[in-house]
Amino acid sequence: MAKIRADNVKKTFKIKKEGNEFDELPALAGVNLEIDPGEFMVIVGPSGCGKSTFLDLVGGLTHPDEGTIAIDGKPITGPSRDRAIVFQQNALFPWRTTLGNVEFGLESINPDQDERREIALDYLSLVGLSGYHNHYPHQLSGGMKQRVSIARALALNPSIMLMDEPLAALDAQTREFLQRDILRISKESRKTVLFITHSIDEAVFLGDKVAVMSARPGVIKRVVDIPLTAEERASDDVVAATEFVQSRQLLWRLLKEEVVKVEEAQSNIHAEDHSNSLLLDKKTGLINSVRAFARI
Repeated sequence: MAKIRADNVKKTFKIKKEGNEFDELPALAGVNLEIDPGEFMVIVGPSGCGKSTFLDLVGGLTHPDEGTIAIDGKPITGPSRDRAIVFQQNALFPWRTTLGNVEFGLESINPDQDERREIALDYLSLVGLSGYHNHYPHQLSGGMKQRVSIARALALNPSIMLMDEPLAALDAQTREFLQRDILRISKESRKTVLFITHSIDEAVFLGDKVAVMSARPGVIKRVVDIPLTAEERASDDVVAATEFVQSRQLLWRLLKEEVVKVEEAQSNIHAEDHSNSLLLDKKTGLINSVRAFARI
């Protein structure tokens, strides 16, 4: 049985206009996707295709208009402890220490303070932050803050980790180190991971599979198996591996087609706006001419 299964998932947002009028913005047009237990699934797609919307639906933060998403065969009805979310921004509490931030989620489920502390310290060690438990967020680098966010999510012992571009705001060097840490942690903890990114290289390096989404409204265009071995991923020269290069080229071709569609749609909108502007200028000029003639 699939750990996560999405069947014909559709989602449309209403955008408020002037007065009581609304525009409809279709985000997802029928997403079908299966993620196996312990699998690391990465989703890539052009900006605005609905990647984060789909992750929110899996997290139970919002509900689909049509279709279903199930965890272990049971439809999602809302947020649950079996799913933890790590966002792009770390969202740490500035008044809490690193240890206090990791303990936060445990406070509602474990009344034993000593046990909470032990669990939090274990996960801080897992993400490489032993010895930083008394530091406050402003004393940490961006990469260290994101490690704390990951430790806080793992401390709840979820079966699923949902990660929405968690490394996007980091510098290239820190990002590469954290990619390796995330891969190591996911394998050691045997979590099912749904990871959103705009980086094809990141997708190939991390993913057991990569799902390519179409331009908005998004659907799953294709799921690509990444044939890298654990030894190849551990290598410093992984980007030179034949499997890495071939997977990257395939994903780029699939993604490029969707990016072109987005650019063409934007060009058509700009052209229409320009045409409407010219018509308005002509109409304004004609009105001004009539007014000038009326004054004679």
